Amino acid sequence: MSLLSFLWLQFRERIQDIFPQLPAQHDHFLLRWLRGELRIHLEFRKQMKVDTIVTDWRPPEVIEKYLSGGMCGYDREGSPIWYDVIGPVDPKGLFLSASKQDFIKSKIRDCEVLQKECNLQSQRLGRNVESITMIYDVEGLGLKHLWKPAIETYGEILQMFEENYPEGLKRLFVIKAPKLFPVAYNLVKHFLSENTRQKINILGGNWQEVLLKYIDAEELPMIYGGKLTDPDGDPRCRTKIHHVGPVPPSYYVRDHVKVDYEQCMTVSRGSSQQLDYEILFPGCVLRWQFATESADIGFGVFLKAKKGEWKKAAQMEEVVPTQRYNAHLVPEDGSLTCERPGVYVLRFDNTYSIFQAKRISFAVEVCDFNITDPGKHLGEHLT
Repeated sequence: MSLLSFLWLQFRERIQDIFPQLPAQHDHFLLRWLRGELRIHLEFRKQMKVDTIVTDWRPPEVIEKYLSGGMCGYDREGSPIWYDVIGPVDPKGLFLSASKQDFIKSKIRDCEVLQKECNLQSQRLGRNVESITMIYDVEGLGLKHLWKPAIETYGEILQMFEENYPEGLKRLFVIKAPKLFPVAYNLVKHFLSENTRQKINILGGNWQEVLLKYIDAEELPMIYGGKLTDPDGDPRCRTKIHHVGPVPPSYYVRDHVKVDYEQCMTVSRGSSQQLDYEILFPGCVLRWQFATESADIGFGVFLKAKKGEWKKAAQMEEVVPTQRYNAHLVPEDGSLTCERPGVYVLRFDNTYSIFQAKRISFAVEVCDFNITDPGKHLGEHLT
């Protein structure tokens, strides 16, 4: 049997689980789909200049310095390990300093670097290494990371990865997940194939022990329970894994990020508008995002006893003091942990403007953290 015939048989075996769903199962049908997908992929590589992206293109300095993560070490099977450190990332600062296309190209470049490393590992080990292990450190994940432009761009990156690097992920470990993680996951999971979702492992308190089952201590940074350090003894291995911070304003190349949220309303000159949200249980998080078209707007949050009855601001309990926000320059993104049940009122204040009405786009959500986690809590029994 030729190598090509052997590989074709392997391919057919790997898709046996979906055979019953196919309109046809003969080789000509399968080849047609393979050719179609390959043509799409080749067009992607041509448009994005993928073949030379590692040698001929460098991300803007702000991305190199302030986008976290990096490749560090190998798992027990020889696959490269990629780390993403989410908490310290400053999404708004990055989007004010670089374009969405820069972020996408940067991630394509990372994928190509990892693919080249897999090829090198295959040569070193004398066997095929075709996929990577990923570790997502989500300690410090907050509502700032769920900012709409950041989520939309991350979704595009996930879709790009799914379409152009199939089977490139072997497994993904999520460590130090806060209560907000299920909310974040639900925003992006529709970009992931079912096959990819099955590779996501959300670890519990024994995450270091689990990582060491898959990664030798000598290949795992000390901060994650291993023995690996930088030459200077840094346990975070910062020469390989970027641990970042807020983006300095000196990097900003624009003074605003345009965002259009799902809902819109106009606040007339000299008036205000109120939005009521009934909170039934303490501990829920009320989150708001809004942007104005051309000028600032006042905003505050109040608490009242009954839903449906309109009250003046002075007749309600002020929970978040009213301030004026330049939401025409940078969209506002805020939240409140509701300590008491009741009706929380989001009040947009334009009473100070006697000449100009304000057009607002906004999104409001109530985050209830009593949600079943979306992944597998495998900390105690992953083998």
